[in-house]
Amino acid sequence: MLHKKTALLRAAAPVAVLALAVTACGGHKKTASATDDAPRTEKVPKAEKKSSPPADSGELKPGQGGTGKFKEENGTITYEVAAQKLQVSTEAETRKLVSDPKRAKGLVAATAWVKYTHKGGGVVKQSPDVADESEIYADGQRGGLLIGAAEDGRGCEDTFDIENWKAGQSHTICQTYMIPKGAKSLEVHWAGEGRSGSPLIWKFDDAG
Repeated sequence: MLHKKTALLRAAAPVAVLALAVTACGGHKKTASATDDAPRTEKVPKAEKKSSPPADSGELKPGQGGTGKFKEENGTITYEVAAQKLQVSTEAETRKLVSDPKRAKGLVAATAWVKYTHKGGGVVKQSPDVADESEIYADGQRGGLLIGAAEDGRGCEDTFDIENWKAGQSHTICQTYMIPKGAKSLEVHWAGEGRSGSPLIWKFDDAG
């Protein structure tokens, strides 16, 4: 995943300018900024972060939680992860989100609200990365990450504002992905980095 480099790109961009992670659905992610000459974000090497596969695997109902371990910067944390809801924007709404509407032709934005509960393993001092492992799939294909689009949604928290996250505390962090218009089967996946085990999967066939 993109982790801190993605966060730095988002922080450096003006509020009204979003960077679209352009990818063919199911392909590897590459981030492109709003301007052609802006710096590009590279994939973080696997050696930088490691995570264990979730303790719970398989399909879950919206709002139902599964647990897994994830290595944050200052220690390995056990999280309970629960995708709460998934909302798909209209084409008109999507065009307002992206810096270059032409690049969003045939696509719409889908935002997932995911609740993370710290179950143990130490204090996460600041800017947790666990939410970067949440991905949205449409009709079996992974969408493209839309950087900076989800932090202002109602009920969504910005990871930059999360500090000293202790056991027993929960935060809802959103992710927005670009998916093909008219997709029928929508899913949120979380498996931790490396995907050495089966992911947690929440199906949202009636997302709206």
